Amino acid sequence: WILVLGPVLWRLCAAAGVTKGAFFHHFESKEALGVAAANYWAETTGAFFAAAPYHAPAEPLARVFAYLDFRQAILEGEIAEFTCLVGTMVQEVHESSPAIRAACEASIVGHSETLVPDIAAALAAHGVTGVEPRGLALHFQAVLQGAFIVAKATGSADVARASVAHLRKYVALLCGVPVPAANGTRR
Repeated sequence: WILVLGPVLWRLCAAAGVTKGAFFHHFESKEALGVAAANYWAETTGAFFAAAPYHAPAEPLARVFAYLDFRQAILEGEIAEFTCLVGTMVQEVHESSPAIRAACEASIVGHSETLVPDIAAALAAHGVTGVEPRGLALHFQAVLQGAFIVAKATGSADVARASVAHLRKYVALLCGVPVPAANGTRR
């Protein structure tokens, strides 16, 4: 992973006026730097999502749709601005660095766990059986992470937007409701 992030780190060191050696002196190893980066990502994105407006609706299914709408809304700017650092890192090191893989897993799965209560309540409120809430929350993350990869490959956020739209349709089908418009009205 250091080969992927290396040029960015070297520019960062140059801009800060420090040597690469001084930069790495703060970490026991390059792997420790990777774990620290993944943990920092989890902390900062956790706070970002905790403060997001999708928690406001009173009804659980409305919160699930609001989450997907929020994910849609943040697909703006350069691709690097909306994709997932830990998703990128884990693709590079899943076999070579168990510690970084575990930190990335904690971030991705930890975020999906925050969705489970709303998903479980929405499924129950709509009489949906045979769908495991944790599995659906992880499915959301799998679709998003895959969409980020294709966005990088195509140089466009369009596939990520379409993927979120498909998730919205899937949730509506599961719950037997019309697909709501992004503003919360039913179509």
